[in-house]
Amino acid sequence: MSEVKISAQTRTEFGKGAARRIRRDAKVPGVLYGHGSDPLHLTLPGHDLLLALRTPNVLIALDIDGKTNELAIPKAVQRDAIKGFLEHVDLQLVKRGEKVTVEIPVQTEGELAAGGNLLEHVLNALPVETEATHIPEGVTVSVEGLEAGASVLAQDITLPKGTTLAVDGDTVVLQVLAAQAEEAQGEGAEGEEAAEA
Repeated sequence: MSEVKISAQTRTEFGKGAARRIRRDAKVPGVLYGHGSDPLHLTLPGHDLLLALRTPNVLIALDIDGKTNELAIPKAVQRDAIKGFLEHVDLQLVKRGEKVTVEIPVQTEGELAAGGNLLEHVLNALPVETEATHIPEGVTVSVEGLEAGASVLAQDITLPKGTTLAVDGDTVVLQVLAAQAEEAQGEGAEGEEAAEA
């Protein structure tokens, strides 16, 4: 995974008014925390941060005030519910070689067995522990030929080297559901009408 470099400035103003002023300047207020250090309040460039956050679990190389370089991963992102712009971001400080727990997206490939079965994503993202500088972009699971009643457990998914599960191996990630027959629904409705009469 590549690093995204972002320049940030420390901030000394806090509260709603200060946050609004920061956002008006197309910037985003944020907090950097971790490793037992005091939280560091930052102002980040909005457009650069928005582009960086398009990648899940992006590794951000922060240049703070042109003096300090830190590595961080996003932990919490607040967006405006209507317009979608970034309101605030929490960043977790990480070091090279350090293990972190993150959720990586689960993608599927292949076709289910014939019969109109449905695939349910019980987990859209899989919790894993991995090195902070080598976070996988996701995992791909083959569902080729799976029939109704089949499920894929966390322990069945092949993880990239250096990555381990951060969830119980028996956790269901995907399951195949039988399609509901329209005829059965129609018969049920007729049966209810007969019972009401």
